[in-house]
Amino acid sequence: MKLHRLLALTLLLASVFVIGHCQEDDEDMMMVDDDEDYEIDDEMMMDGEAEEEEPAPKETRPPKYFVAPEIEDGAAHLAEPFLNAEALGSKWIVSKAKKDDVDEELAKYDGKWAVEEPEPQALIGDFGLVLKSKAKHHAVSASLDKPFVFEDEPFIVQYEVKYQNGMECGGSYVKLLSDNQGLKLSEFHDKTPYTIMFGPDKCGGDNKLHFIFRHKNPETGEYEEKHAKKPTGTFSQVFTDKKTHLFTLIVEPDNNYEILVDQRSVSSGNLLEDMTPAVNPPAEIDDPDDKKPSDWDDKKKIPDPEAVKPDDWDEDAPAKIPDPDAEKPEDWLDDEPELLDDPDAEKPEDWDDEMDGEWEPPKIKNPKCDDVGCGVWEEPMITNPDYKGKWKAAMIDNPNYKGEWKPRRISNPGFFEDLEPFKMTTIAAVGLELWSMTDQILFDNFLITSSREVADKWAADTWAPKKDEENYSSSGDSVVGSLLGATEERPWLWAIYALVILIPIFLCFRFCFPKGSSDAEHPKKSDATSPDDEDAKEEGEEEEGEEEEGGNEEGEAEAEPEGEEDTSVRQRKKKTKADLEQSSEKAEEPAAEEEKSAASGDSPSRKSPRQRKSRKE
Repeated sequence: MKLHRLLALTLLLASVFVIGHCQEDDEDMMMVDDDEDYEIDDEMMMDGEAEEEEPAPKETRPPKYFVAPEIEDGAAHLAEPFLNAEALGSKWIVSKAKKDDVDEELAKYDGKWAVEEPEPQALIGDFGLVLKSKAKHHAVSASLDKPFVFEDEPFIVQYEVKYQNGMECGGSYVKLLSDNQGLKLSEFHDKTPYTIMFGPDKCGGDNKLHFIFRHKNPETGEYEEKHAKKPTGTFSQVFTDKKTHLFTLIVEPDNNYEILVDQRSVSSGNLLEDMTPAVNPPAEIDDPDDKKPSDWDDKKKIPDPEAVKPDDWDEDAPAKIPDPDAEKPEDWLDDEPELLDDPDAEKPEDWDDEMDGEWEPPKIKNPKCDDVGCGVWEEPMITNPDYKGKWKAAMIDNPNYKGEWKPRRISNPGFFEDLEPFKMTTIAAVGLELWSMTDQILFDNFLITSSREVADKWAADTWAPKKDEENYSSSGDSVVGSLLGATEERPWLWAIYALVILIPIFLCFRFCFPKGSSDAEHPKKSDATSPDDEDAKEEGEEEEGEEEEGGNEEGEAEAEPEGEEDTSVRQRKKKTKADLEQSSEKAEEPAAEEEKSAASGDSPSRKSPRQRKSRKE
């Protein structure tokens, strides 16, 4: 039993650990993976451990100020921390263009932009580019400090997004605009050529994280969009938690790519293997001019041509027929209507017979019909035993079956092989061309570089302190709230929660509070007959017989030493199963004699002290 209790206690502690592990916020799972460690105050770690009825308020944390990140000259093609509101209008240009093929009122890019502090503000002095309007088209862009040419260095784009009001429906992706002579930022619109589109997008329950690049056909010069596979990692919490999140795309010269959210990988792949449609077309295609021959039979089964419909097959027999054995109830009310005029109904005062017609009271069910039935009686319908339905010939294998027809394969006239899709069109600018049903979307700390070290340091200087402050501010959230929030991303956690809670409770009650032992488990504590009782009964009957013959067994039994009594008990306990069965058979004989004696009127013999003492033991 001690082992059982130890096991139950171990499972209970393990369950508490699992619950604590599951409730960790997703952001804590996606902390910065670099050499810098961000210490968390003891107050935050000890939150929830205080035993006072009213926990003491958390000590006020001194405010932190935004520090402009430092970056070496030439280390980035674009580094935009939005140090002040002057960035909008000088470097970042709001588009004045109109969308094509759209009504005049909808074609305008009239959505408002502003550079302002976030709400709430994690770092004093921090600014960001904010989308201000709902249900409007927005477009703003900025030129790179130097164009990015895809040659032999990685391409990295990184920026922050904060949905200050959550997100209902809209995009938050960036477009990396292609370098061409016709590029005008003031005319930036949805048809402006881009090289890469990257970032989050949401509408309803459809959460996306786009990575699209436009690939140039080396044979025709035409461009085609290539879409990356759907991310396998989770990221939907970014749309609901109202915190700042970091999005990073890394494309390597060897055509491998990786997508990170809060510096945690959520997707990776290869431009040659994981894009749709594929970068390179197939070497062979179906011949578009090949047609299926008219005599080609591709039916595996056909009706048996030799099958004949049986003569007794009646296709016209109905599926249901009146029950011939049904009889009309004797008290059926043929003359009573099923519905009656409602006697309590009154004609409305504003009823106009000329305009509304003659008023008729509403109908109610005839109460006389509830127990029996009213109106014309009809036999109930039953299944027709002779019904067979439409006759069809049995299906057999088609002797002329030739298989599924496929057109012949021919060489693809448009085939090409591009083994270096990484070498995309040069990028000259970055832009946000968005439509959203949610406002107050904040963008910040744009970075385009070819160095992973530069990108990590930029994140450590800008995003990480901000994230640290936001996590500290939300550290007072309840454990239950965190657990419920985790189920939004992973519904299967409900099953884990149920198992983690119910199993330990069951085991705890099962082993720590076992059911009391029943009397059946301890024969000496009950009146139930046991093998020892049978032995005692046998000896008692023998002694009674000796007493009737004039013996003095009773006196001798009382004088018998207790040591001999204990020895006798131990000997009886050592009897084998066969001995016990034999004793049981012998015990039946005195019982029969006792019944016979009782029938003749003799009083039952008194039980010996030996038997009484045996039962007490």
